[in-house]
Amino acid sequence: MAEITENTLVSVQGLAKYFPVGGSFFHQPDAFIHAVDRINFDIPSGNSLALVGESGCGKTTTGKLLTRLLDPTEGNILLRDTASDGGQMIDLAGLKGSELKNFRRRVQMIFQDPYESLNPRMTIFDIMSEPLAVQNIGSLAEREERVVQLLEQVGLTPATSFIFRYPHELSGGQRQRVAIGRALVVEPTFIVADEPTSMLDVSIRTGVMNLMIELGDKFGVSYLYITHDLAVARYTSQEIAVMYMGKIVETGHTEEVLQNPLHPYTKALISAVPVPDPALKREPPDIKGSISKPINPLPRCRFYDRCPISAKVCEESHHPPLEDKGAGHQVACYLV
Repeated sequence: MAEITENTLVSVQGLAKYFPVGGSFFHQPDAFIHAVDRINFDIPSGNSLALVGESGCGKTTTGKLLTRLLDPTEGNILLRDTASDGGQMIDLAGLKGSELKNFRRRVQMIFQDPYESLNPRMTIFDIMSEPLAVQNIGSLAEREERVVQLLEQVGLTPATSFIFRYPHELSGGQRQRVAIGRALVVEPTFIVADEPTSMLDVSIRTGVMNLMIELGDKFGVSYLYITHDLAVARYTSQEIAVMYMGKIVETGHTEEVLQNPLHPYTKALISAVPVPDPALKREPPDIKGSISKPINPLPRCRFYDRCPISAKVCEESHHPPLEDKGAGHQVACYLV
């Protein structure tokens, strides 16, 4: 984990989320799913981080922890309070009540499925103005003006033809643009985007990604992009973190990690990306078996059972910490 500087917007320190398995009213659970297991990363102001990995590795849980949709089991989530003098770092993990409500306008989330994340009984105006009402921002006329402005900025023009429509009257791409506008309406400094383009047609994904990048630059917003698509990570983010079974196993500048992967799991992810050339034959990813169950995992390296280069030190030692290999490229592996 990098040292917190004046440019650090978000700093995650030892963040963990364990879900109990079994148990009852009379018996405490004796097993836990280690969905997120003591991870660390920083996001500088104005930059974006892509969190990549296969399904079930803990990406979405991490995003929900950062937005406090889930309470962490352990760890700290430090967010710079740009509204305070000196911009001090506030620990979101410990906020409750009115303090948590006030800080929710600093952090917003864009969900994966635009068909499920919008209330079908509410108009587009109601959906986008609700965060303003919750935070007691502006009068009704000012809220309507703000919603119209955001609709124009996310490409839903003319806004007057969209503002009083319902979600079922919009396409998937239009719904996601509404979700993006809803996230931006309270002027946050940090947005968690949980696979915001995976449910959209391929033909409109680039347009939505360009929109998010453009609005991020315009409003000074930093993103945490959650994705399983390395192409999306490369297109949208300056930094990348690779996650496996609740642990971050490699992180660094996006191009550096993708061009020079060091962890065996990162190499397997990259080798699994399809190449648009039917004449090219590629070797299958050099990993063994399938992903293990994250219930009470052994303290050793999470990737040990599938790793092609595993050794005795990997079995006998705790999960390796992230070590800097130069140029900010960090890897959690004893053999690299």
